[in-house]
Amino acid sequence: MRRVCVFTGSRAEYGLLKPLLERFRDDPDIELQTLVSGMHLSPEFGLTYREIERDGFPLSETIDMLLSSDTPAGLGKSTGLGLIGFSDALARLKPDVLVILGDRFEALAAATAAVFHRIPVAHLHGGESTQGAMDEAFRHAITKMSHLHFASTEEYRRRIIQLGEHPSRVFNVGAIGLDVMEELDFLSKAELETDLGFELGDRNLLITFHPVTLENQSAEQQFRELLLAVDQLTSAKAIFTKANADTDGRVINQLIDRYVAENPERATAATSLGQLRYLSALRLVDAVVGNSSSGIIEAPSLGVPTVNIGDRQKGRTRAASVIDCAPVAADILAACRLAFTKELKKIARTAENPYRQKNTAGRIAKIIGSAEFADLKKAFFDLPQDCFRGL
Repeated sequence: MRRVCVFTGSRAEYGLLKPLLERFRDDPDIELQTLVSGMHLSPEFGLTYREIERDGFPLSETIDMLLSSDTPAGLGKSTGLGLIGFSDALARLKPDVLVILGDRFEALAAATAAVFHRIPVAHLHGGESTQGAMDEAFRHAITKMSHLHFASTEEYRRRIIQLGEHPSRVFNVGAIGLDVMEELDFLSKAELETDLGFELGDRNLLITFHPVTLENQSAEQQFRELLLAVDQLTSAKAIFTKANADTDGRVINQLIDRYVAENPERATAATSLGQLRYLSALRLVDAVVGNSSSGIIEAPSLGVPTVNIGDRQKGRTRAASVIDCAPVAADILAACRLAFTKELKKIARTAENPYRQKNTAGRIAKIIGSAEFADLKKAFFDLPQDCFRGL
């Protein structure tokens, strides 16, 4: 029996991993383990490990790593604590493979610990580019520490190979989060309103804004510009989902709380909507606004326009329904008004999602279940010399 350990450090990435976890749990040849950490264990971020328990998955190891500080020094120390805790946990679990999705600092610490233990890493969503966030560096570092790679587009598969990974271990499988939508029993408008305790309006926005860790303008400045734009959209109501544990995340969350308190008829906020409520809300709103990857990857599959603010997602492949704008109130306002138009809504309804493929979770599970891990040595895959002509 193969022991497969799945790492999860945040509510968002757990929702994406859920269909893969289900397949591992139901496979008689797989012993499923979980390594749970990061925001899942924080009261400030909703103690979302409870959702993992409710879904019937084992909490094999829980590693509390987050300090109360989201300063650069605080996050560096949290990463160090994670490395210590994950190393001890992996020594106890002894998995045959560790599955990691994405590019956060928690994932970087988990991958690093796995390398020391000579545990192969299977990495999802490598090869992508987010030029406005330090996750860009973490993602590519995890790629070089991984043995199997599951890219969400062919462009990203090629980029992983460009980093020296052998093509035989790099697979274009699509975005795993889109599997969920095909099986999800969405909440109706009435059910969502009851659940949120908030009545939707004629126009509605779902707003998720995360810290911009590599941009010159601070996250606080950019978010204040977003709130100025929302203020001028007097006919629209707003559902805010709170920011993650990156630098300045707490500042954003404080501004959200203040705005909702001052505008209770127009706005509501949730620390964690969870997958069902989030995707149900996404399906019912007129636009997704902010800088989250969900506006790039998930929203197009539900035919909803995206207003993508700033450079956090710069470099990611996107559908025609995504409107990019500068983090300035006037530009955000103009982009939102464009998203409300019949022309853009028509584009959103018919736009092709470049991340959509069939049975992504099933294909990943099959490859991980049958892969050979006897030899972890990796020769660097060099590109042909003619690729460099003219560089």
